[in-house]
Amino acid sequence: MRTSGRMSNAKSWLGLGMSLYFWGLMDLTTPVLSGKPTPPGKLEVFLSDKPQSHPRTKRSWVWNQFFVLEEYTGTDPLYVGKLHSDMDRGDGSIKYILSGEGAGVVFTIDDTTGDIHAIQRLDREERAQYTLRAQALDRRTGRPMEPESEFIIKIQDINDNEPKFLDGPYVATVPEMSPVGTSVIRVTATDADDPTYGNSARVVYSILQGQPYFSVDSKTGVIRTALMNMDREAKENYEVIVQAKDMGGQLGGLAGTTTVNITLSDVNDNPPRFPQKHYQMSVLESAPVSSTVGRVFAKDLDEGINAEMKYTIVDGDGADAFDINTDPNFQVGIITVKKPLSFERKKSYTLKVEGANPHLEMRFLNLGPFQDTTTVHISVEDVDEPPVFDPGFYFVEVPEDVAIGTTIQIVSAKDPDVTNNSIRYSIDRSSDPGRFFYVDITTGALMTARPLDREEFSWHNITVLAMEMNNPSQVGSVPVTIKVLDVNDNAPEFPRFYEAFVCENAKAGQLIQTVSAVDQDDPRSGQHFYYSLAPEAANNPNFTVRDNQDNTARILTRRSGFRQQDQSVFYLPILISDGGQPVLSSTGTLTIQVCGCDDEGHVLSCSPEAYMLPVSLSRGALIAILACVFVLLVLVLLILSLRRHRKQPYILDDEENIHENIVRYDDEGGGEEDTEAFDIAAMWNPREAQAAGAPKTRQDMLPEIESLSRYVPQTCAVSSTVHSYVLAKLYEADMDLWAPPFDSLQTYMFEGDGSVAGSLSSLQSATSDSEQSFDFLTDWGPRFRKLAELYGASEGPAPLW
Repeated sequence: MRTSGRMSNAKSWLGLGMSLYFWGLMDLTTPVLSGKPTPPGKLEVFLSDKPQSHPRTKRSWVWNQFFVLEEYTGTDPLYVGKLHSDMDRGDGSIKYILSGEGAGVVFTIDDTTGDIHAIQRLDREERAQYTLRAQALDRRTGRPMEPESEFIIKIQDINDNEPKFLDGPYVATVPEMSPVGTSVIRVTATDADDPTYGNSARVVYSILQGQPYFSVDSKTGVIRTALMNMDREAKENYEVIVQAKDMGGQLGGLAGTTTVNITLSDVNDNPPRFPQKHYQMSVLESAPVSSTVGRVFAKDLDEGINAEMKYTIVDGDGADAFDINTDPNFQVGIITVKKPLSFERKKSYTLKVEGANPHLEMRFLNLGPFQDTTTVHISVEDVDEPPVFDPGFYFVEVPEDVAIGTTIQIVSAKDPDVTNNSIRYSIDRSSDPGRFFYVDITTGALMTARPLDREEFSWHNITVLAMEMNNPSQVGSVPVTIKVLDVNDNAPEFPRFYEAFVCENAKAGQLIQTVSAVDQDDPRSGQHFYYSLAPEAANNPNFTVRDNQDNTARILTRRSGFRQQDQSVFYLPILISDGGQPVLSSTGTLTIQVCGCDDEGHVLSCSPEAYMLPVSLSRGALIAILACVFVLLVLVLLILSLRRHRKQPYILDDEENIHENIVRYDDEGGGEEDTEAFDIAAMWNPREAQAAGAPKTRQDMLPEIESLSRYVPQTCAVSSTVHSYVLAKLYEADMDLWAPPFDSLQTYMFEGDGSVAGSLSSLQSATSDSEQSFDFLTDWGPRFRKLAELYGASEGPAPLW
C-alpha cells in the first residue's frame, strides 16, 4: 500500500513538474498584451474591470499548451496538466469544467483541483492534438466566474513505426550490357512517425542482397547497375533486397525491407552460328517444283527480334536450281526445288548458304559480323521416268475430205532415263470415242481411221500415249488438237418452206417475195450465193428472179391480170448456187397463191370458193349469216338435249356415263349365277325353255321394247331362244339414231335362274303406281321428222318415229 501510494505521489509530482515547466516557458515566451488577442489555442487573456490606466493587465487564466507522450502503457491515468484560476481561493468554491474533443472520453478533469488526466492510450499517428475548452463556475450558483477559453493538448511523437515500402515488391527491367550507373528503378519507403520531430522519420536506404551487380542511393532509393557487361545469356534474372532504416540509420532505428526482381532484357549482342559447316542432302529427280529438299539452322543466343534470321544462297552451282526461304516461326532455312531436276543432266549440286540477323545493334558491331555461312551438298537420285514427248503439244490441220489412212502427224517421245527403253504408242480412247484416228505403235504416225466431216465435228482433241516396253507403268502423254478444214461438200438450200401470194390485181414487176439460202459449209472467204430460175422454168411468163448480190434474191411478177378461177397456185423452181470449188447448187420451190386483194393490196381471200360469193356482199351481211347459223346450231343442240333428257328414265343410274363399254341391267341379278355375268348361258331362262316351244310374253319388258318390236324383221323376232332375242336387241340398237356411239351394248332382259325370290321388278306390275309416260315418242315424232327434212337428214335409215 505504501509503495503504490508513493508511486502515485511520484506521478503526481512528475505531472506537476511538467506543468510548471511548460508554464515557465509560457511566461518567457508570452508577450504583454495590451488589448490585442494572442494566437488562439495557446493563451486566452481576459482584461479585468480595472481602469485602462494601469500599466499591466490581469490574467484570468494561468495555463499553456499541454504536451503528452504517446503510447503510455501504465495502468493509472496519465497526468496531463492542471488548470487554475487566480480567482480560486482554494476553498472549493470554484468548479472546473472541461469540454471539447475527447472530453470525458479521452481526458478527464478534477472539478475541484483542475487536474487533467488521460484515461486512454494515445497514438499520435491516429491523432496528433486535441482542442478543448475550459470554464470556471461558481459551485454554489453555477454562474461562470470567467469566460470559456480553448486550449490544446498535443501528442508528442516517439519512434514506434518502422519504414514501409507500400509499392513493393518491385519488378524492373534493364538492358543487358548496360554501363555502370544505369538507373533501374526507384523504391520509396514511408515512415508514419512525425518527420518534424527528431529523426524518427528520417529514412536511409541500403542493399542487403544484390551486390555487386546493383547499388542503391541511400537518400533517394534509386537502384543502379554496379557491374559492367552484365550478360543476359549468362544470367537473366536478379533478386535485390533493399532495406529502409529510420533514425538516420543509427543504431536502435527501426527498419523495413522490400524485394526488387530485376530482369536483363535482350540486345543483339550475339551473332548467329551454324552448328555444322557442311550439310549433306538428297532429292529425287522427279521432285516437283517448290518441294522441300532439307533444312538448315543458324543458332542465335539472342531472343525475340534479335534472334530473327534471314537465309540466302550466296554462292554455288545450284543457285539456279534451288531456292531457300526462312520459316518465321522456327527461324530455319528451308531449301526447295526451283526448277525441274534431271539425274541424266546433273547428278549433284553445291550451295553456300548464309544466315544473318536483319536487326543489328550498332554499338555491338565491334563484336564481329552478325552472319555465318555453311555449305550444302545436294545429290540428285535417279528414278524411272515416263517417256517425254518433244514438243509437248501438237496442232494439226486436216481437210475434211482427207482419205482414210492418211498420215496427218508423226508424234515422237523418248525415255529420259539412261537405259533409253523402247517406246510403244497408242491413243487414249476416252479422248477419241468415235475412233476417227489411230497411231502406229512403233513409229508414232497419226493417221485417219474414218471419214472426217467438218459439219459434224470441226475439232478433235485426242491424247497420244507413250509407254515403256520394259515398264508398262511408265506412260507419258501429249495432247493433239486437230482442226478439220472445210471443203465445199454441201449445196445451199432454202432455210425454210417459202410460201408467197400474188394479188389478182398485181402489176408486172411487182415484188412478191425475198428469199435467202443457207449452206453448212464455212469457206474462209465467206458464203456467196447466186439465184436464178431453174432451167425448166427459164422462160416462165409469170414470175422472174432478181439476184440482190447480197446472198438474197427478189421474186417479181412478169405480167398482170392473175385470176384464181384460171389458176390459184403457182410453183416456181429457183436454182441456188454457191461460190465454192467445185460449185454446188440445189433447187428450191416457191409456192405462190393467187389471192383476192383490195385496192391497197391487202389480202381478202385466197380461196376460190370464197371468191364465188357476190362481190357486193358486205362485212355486215357476212356477220348476219354467221349469226343465223349459230342460232340454228344452238336450237339443234337444245332439241338434242331435251330428247336425251326424256329418255333418261330408261337408265337406272343417277348419272349418265358414256364409256367404251356400257352394261345395262333392267332386272334383278341371277343370284349365284351372277358370278358368270358375261357368260351367255346366264341369260338363258330354264323356265322359258320348259314351255314346250310356246311363246311366252315377258311381263317385265319396258313399253319401249314392246313398241319397237314391230320394226324388227320376222327373222329377228323375239323367240323363246336366247339367240333370237339377242339378235332382236342388236337390231334395235342399230336402228336407234339417238343411241350414243357405244363400242359395245349388252342388255340383260332375263332374271337369273339362281334367284329364289322371283322377280321383284315393278315394271308392268299390276300394283305399280308409276306415273311414267312413254308417249313422248309419238309427241315428238313429227317434230323430229320436220327438223330432219330441214337439215337434209333424209339419208340413212328411217327414223323410228
